[in-house]
Amino acid sequence: MEQKSSLKSIIRPYKPTDKSAIVSLFRFGILEHVYPAFFKAMSHPDHIGMTLSVSVAGYVLGGSSYFLAVLFAGAWACLVYYCCHEIYDAFLRRKLEAEMADIQANFMDSQANGFWVVEMEVNGKSKVVGLLAAVKRDGWDADAGDGPSLEVFQLVVSFNQRCKGVGTQLVETAVEFCKEQGLSRVIIEISSPQTAALSLFRKLGFIVTSGNSNTHAYHLVSKLARINVIRMEKHL
Repeated sequence: MEQKSSLKSIIRPYKPTDKSAIVSLFRFGILEHVYPAFFKAMSHPDHIGMTLSVSVAGYVLGGSSYFLAVLFAGAWACLVYYCCHEIYDAFLRRKLEAEMADIQANFMDSQANGFWVVEMEVNGKSKVVGLLAAVKRDGWDADAGDGPSLEVFQLVVSFNQRCKGVGTQLVETAVEFCKEQGLSRVIIEISSPQTAALSLFRKLGFIVTSGNSNTHAYHLVSKLARINVIRMEKHL
């Protein structure tokens, strides 16, 4: 695939020398969702009610103690935060130990997969500021008769380079690659707190086709974090 470029940036295939920058960017791209997930969870009516309940319990058990009321509420909030952090941190660990452990072998050595980076000049130095990895899937649901498709494994753009069209260019690169492979659709799974990503993919013609609460974490952790996994796809 030809390289895409703008005045100060270029989208190109991954090179082994990118590994350190890519791992750092990947780590940031996963863990940055912890706080949005926590605030989203805590704003849910059930969690608001629970926060008030444990606060009242602390107040009563402490003999009208405002300190214990705050302490109990804080402990509940810490538990919810732990659940949110555990989901993303566990996902990060799995991916670093699997697909990201050998990017060359898992993505670049197969013509069916792809891994692109955005290289940009920042303060006079060349820097990797974005990445998109994609893999070919033989079928999302064999029972439903789904054919081969391209799954976006991960899309990350550094914080300072967002809202500049970098994410759009990366997705368009994946879509073109999908067409070159003779595949008819691109799919991606996004966690519900990733509202910016959801908005971007909708803008680029993706539609939500399903959602579930399977975060591969313990049931109680997933339930307290209230994170859903949203599947989106675009037919070409």
